[in-house]
Amino acid sequence: KSLIVVGLRGVGKTVLLGEFRHLALERDWHVIEIEVSKWDNAQFRRSIARELRRVLHSISAASKWTEKLSNAIGALRSFTLTVDPQGQLTVGLDGPASVGVADSGDLDADLSDLLVGVGEAAREHDTGVVLLLDELHFLTKPQMEALIAAVHKTVQRSLPITAAAAGLPQIHELVGDAKTYAERLFKFPAIGRLDEPDAREVLREPARRLDVCFGDEALDLGLEFSEGYPYFLQEFGEAAWDVALGASITGLDGVHAKLVVQEKLDSGFFKVRLERTTELQKAYLRAMAELGPEPQLASRVADLLERTSSECGPTRKQLIDKGLLYATEHGYAAFTVPGFDEYLKRAVPELAPPPIRRRPGRSGG
Repeated sequence: KSLIVVGLRGVGKTVLLGEFRHLALERDWHVIEIEVSKWDNAQFRRSIARELRRVLHSISAASKWTEKLSNAIGALRSFTLTVDPQGQLTVGLDGPASVGVADSGDLDADLSDLLVGVGEAAREHDTGVVLLLDELHFLTKPQMEALIAAVHKTVQRSLPITAAAAGLPQIHELVGDAKTYAERLFKFPAIGRLDEPDAREVLREPARRLDVCFGDEALDLGLEFSEGYPYFLQEFGEAAWDVALGASITGLDGVHAKLVVQEKLDSGFFKVRLERTTELQKAYLRAMAELGPEPQLASRVADLLERTSSECGPTRKQLIDKGLLYATEHGYAAFTVPGFDEYLKRAVPELAPPPIRRRPGRSGG
């Protein structure tokens, strides 16, 4: 099965995809790495085609020319011509576009044709292809449907293509809405915070390898500050290492490290996310923070903003689309970034709901 790793920000999803890449290359498979963004379908086609072109270049350079490879190049040229009439993305790969293959204009059918063609070429050359897709939750429903359908087609043909992706928790709903058979096609391993023994080992072991002792007081502070989230542990460990003077990282070093990391997160990790929001979106996030870090009911957030749930609905959806919130269950949403609630209270000390702006000519409460 292909798989989609699910987790919040800062738990190591991207790092895990990097490890998958390493494992694939060790086995002489070809790797496609794509960081998904908010693309229209033409941009989606270009991104996929660009990476598959590179793979086919690599296969053709390492092996003799075959019929299956020619077919795959023809499919790629057809797929590309939909968004690039000059076929510029396939320059360097000789061969005409394939008529009736990957040229229908339907994203589902065209991407399936293309991946089947690449998979057949890979199998004939005794290799395989791994698709690594990060930030998968940014795909639109049609793009997700096309990707799932294409992977499904390669599975039906027993072709050496597999996919490993990573996304925020809303990916379950997005994938399920796209194709009903997706849950049979993918595994959905979830990763999150580390338990206490593992979190301690994350800090202690790297220091021990360099003959430095990470003291228990410093470890306790690191666990309290990070709550076991890998990225926060990583930042705390680095800061503690930098401030320590001797061969032991003490509790006082841990106190200083905590202050350093808090400032770094507030001025970077957290701040860049808040700066992407509008006035009303920022107020919505601040209202959620007022209620606490747990998943919050939309109607309670709306009450704090002196609005109805329906009035706040578009704002909530926009924040989910931006990857700042995710829906945990019907009517509830939570932050995708650990600790974001406390940062919002520091950055926006007072919750001040913006006034409701009515369109000209409209009235009502």
